[in-house]
Amino acid sequence: MRVCRTLIRMATAGIQFKIMPENLEIDLKELAKKIQEKIESFESGVFNSTEEQPIAFGLKALLVTFALSESEEVDSVENAIREIEGVSSIEMTDYRRAIG
Repeated sequence: MRVCRTLIRMATAGIQFKIMPENLEIDLKELAKKIQEKIESFESGVFNSTEEQPIAFGLKALLVTFALSESEEVDSVENAIREIEGVSSIEMTDYRRAIG
């Protein structure tokens, strides 16, 4: 009997987080740079973009989009970003498996 081995490759996921700053005085551009550095510190982390989303009364959230191998824990990235000074809360708003 012949045994056929199949190579299983881990796919890449496209992920988006909504990140709320601690207050209005937080420099969102500087916060975005710190978040980008944190994402890229992961082996498979590839930063894509940030977008400011108005919330209310001048408060804005950051929508951060990046790619990550499915072999890496998304929770690890989330916890690393949560530790950045100036981050109040973080929520995953999108998770898509990239094909190809």
